Amino acid sequence: MSGSTSVFNQPKPVVKLDQGLLDGITAGIQPYPIPEGRKYGYGTAGGDMLEQSWEGYATVLANAPNEEMAKAYENLVNETLVDEIRQLQDRPANIVFGRDTRASGPSLIKALKAALDAAGAKYHDYGYLTTPQLHYMVRCVNTQNTPYAFGEATEEGYYRKMANAFKTIMYGRKINGPVTVDCANGVGGPKLQELIKYLPTSAEGGIDIKVVNDDVLKPEALNFDCGADYVKTKQKAPPTVKAGPNERCCSLDGDADRVVYYFNDSNGGFRLLDGDRIATLGAVFLAEMAEKAGLSDKLKIGLVQTAYANGASTEYVEKVLKLPVVVTATGVKHLHHAAARFDIGVYFEANGHGTILFSDNATKTIRETQPKNPGQKHALDSLSASIDLINQTVGDAISDMLFAEVVLAHKAWTPENWLNTYIDLPNRLVRVEVHDRAIFKTEDAERKLVSPKGAQEEITRLVSNYTKGRSFARASGTEDAVRVYAEAYSKHEAEALAKHVADVVKKFGAAPDPRG
Repeated sequence: MSGSTSVFNQPKPVVKLDQGLLDGITAGIQPYPIPEGRKYGYGTAGGDMLEQSWEGYATVLANAPNEEMAKAYENLVNETLVDEIRQLQDRPANIVFGRDTRASGPSLIKALKAALDAAGAKYHDYGYLTTPQLHYMVRCVNTQNTPYAFGEATEEGYYRKMANAFKTIMYGRKINGPVTVDCANGVGGPKLQELIKYLPTSAEGGIDIKVVNDDVLKPEALNFDCGADYVKTKQKAPPTVKAGPNERCCSLDGDADRVVYYFNDSNGGFRLLDGDRIATLGAVFLAEMAEKAGLSDKLKIGLVQTAYANGASTEYVEKVLKLPVVVTATGVKHLHHAAARFDIGVYFEANGHGTILFSDNATKTIRETQPKNPGQKHALDSLSASIDLINQTVGDAISDMLFAEVVLAHKAWTPENWLNTYIDLPNRLVRVEVHDRAIFKTEDAERKLVSPKGAQEEITRLVSNYTKGRSFARASGTEDAVRVYAEAYSKHEAEALAKHVADVVKKFGAAPDPRG
């Protein structure tokens, strides 16, 4: 049970019976209400995001006090879910689970096993896993012996599948220099070390990976002065990352489902390559390979973003790459489902959480098309291997890192070349405390306020005063606060716009005057 991705304070017998009769469960100790954007630590039979209808059921059970949990469970089974359960009553529940390196793991596993034993469920304990590895296992088990078999449901199967795909895409290409990977002192450290054993070195036509911050023996070291969040929020490399100018570095988060890249330029300046950059890098490569494979007219490729994506990235994808962009509400579950509507759907949040989805039609088309020349064959092979290299079940930092590396090798790009594909618009994110966040309601993928009345009109008027201005206000999911995002042509303008919009939020979010 990978500790950072759960709706559970403590394991409770929440078992979803689904197509393949197997679910992955992860558990942790997150507070409630559940933070927005937090993904549930279990999913569908495909190993991806839980269907939205089931989120409500899980939330009811997760928030029920212990003494009321049995009653809440009984109500769901006998009232809300009675028809669905009747259809599945003859199928045994089959559960897989794993855990990260936190000290709470053994007690959580013990409680979970007790619950599953009481429910009479079949289960398999995979031991230490990254969250993405657990999602991978779920899909593998549920698709075995089908035309859609995802792979071998073992750690070795995970490593071999990824390494073989990496070798295929890397054929005839060279990676320039090593990449330093900060593993946030989380479970991704030992798992990356294991994967390296399956990868060819640079001298063998592969990659050299320098692993740092992989100490899993000290619980207090997890995410301390390291990891993707540290890099993203502090806008600097972890102190333990020692890299020269233009040397590639990336940081995973604690359970290895997010990754961000960065480097120091020739002047020593820190340069971040976040999830938006990883998304556009993937889109560039896949669009080029589709064109060389002669499949541009047969495959619809699109990119999914949230309102927080930098406007320059959106413009680059739409105007330079000529690919459609869909904007969804914040949260991986929204991006994942929107990406599934494309033949090849690319999605990443700015924090580095994301993946690429290939539809059944895309997989069939790529793998059944017969090449007419060597160039087309290489493109088809690269697309086919990308299907295997990318963990389509959920964001996977290790998988995403390897994919970024092969794309950079194909393009012969340095980090600076990657950075210069477009120039981010200066932006600012401001937190504003309000009396009641519930009055701030949005539409248009959270980009416009519909309540309080009159607030959006004021924001729209302010935005019109700034070159390339864009701003929106969105209520926090966990506290009485509203987050204001603003971007504009210059840093000064972005900061000024953010301040003015924050003032609007403060005005409309102030406590009512008790005197009437």
